[in-house]
Amino acid sequence: MTKRFAMVIAVLLALVVSTSALAANGPFVGDPKEEYYMVTFVSGIEYWKGCFAGMEDAAKLLGVKAIYTGAPQADVNQQVTVLEQVIAKSPAGIAVTCANPDGLRAPIDKAIEAGIPVVTFDADSPLSKRYCYLGTGNYNAGAMAARYLAGLIGGKGEVAISTVTGQLNHEERKAGFVETLAREYPNVKVVATGNDNNDQTIAATLVAGFLQAHPHLSGIFCTDALGGVGAATSVREADKVGKVRIVSFDTDQGTLDLIQEGVIDASIAQGTWNMGYWSMLMLYSVRHDLVRPVEGWQTKGINPLPGVVDTGTNVVTKDNVDAFYVK
Repeated sequence: MTKRFAMVIAVLLALVVSTSALAANGPFVGDPKEEYYMVTFVSGIEYWKGCFAGMEDAAKLLGVKAIYTGAPQADVNQQVTVLEQVIAKSPAGIAVTCANPDGLRAPIDKAIEAGIPVVTFDADSPLSKRYCYLGTGNYNAGAMAARYLAGLIGGKGEVAISTVTGQLNHEERKAGFVETLAREYPNVKVVATGNDNNDQTIAATLVAGFLQAHPHLSGIFCTDALGGVGAATSVREADKVGKVRIVSFDTDQGTLDLIQEGVIDASIAQGTWNMGYWSMLMLYSVRHDLVRPVEGWQTKGINPLPGVVDTGTNVVTKDNVDAFYVK
């Protein structure tokens, strides 16, 4: 019995050792020398922290290195320079958000042709050779804002929109908002729309004008975070907090603080962590040839990844705002 027990133990130990060896050398255990880059524009803003946090979490899971860099301003030429510098390092993969879709197309294609996997996130370059775009379904986000604001004002009343005119993601948010109200809430009327140019001061002036021109205004939708902060300033100065309801966008600290104070009623949170996390997993999977929709996809012009991934949105309110502060 003792010998048989010893043999069983030996077999079990051998299985544990072999399983551990397989795990240690499995396809999802990367080399710590592998470097994956995230490249943004306006690199110092809070918004990108959530994106990079997701990328870092996935990199830690895989045992590889995630590095953040970007252009200091929303300048396509600056970002092209930064991206070219990253490409010269021959990294294992690149996740890039595009200050301009056409301006980033050439360097993205250059990286792909050099064998460096590239995905875009938050802002796309759809005509480039990138493997996937991960970002917010902006039309649906606008629809979400419309339904929430309509609920706050009882399904009737006058509302206004503060947006960034001419920027595709903001135009899509506005369209989702306007069309959802028209279709589902016919007693809610959009009486004013203006361009805040993603500037808090301009937004405050714009919304002050809305309040003066439309004394019965019940709500405001802001398609950008700074627009929301500016709107909150004007609503507070007009002593209309709680009377004019505000639904904003994104989760910068200023917006979150104003939600806690009850000045901004809600904000639409983009899935920034998801953008970074799934970008990292996709880059790693392509780099290590773990996705094979068909044999020989590399030479036959077949994309191994989904072309577009909606990374989701959530409504941030006073009830859940604590969860959105960056730790």
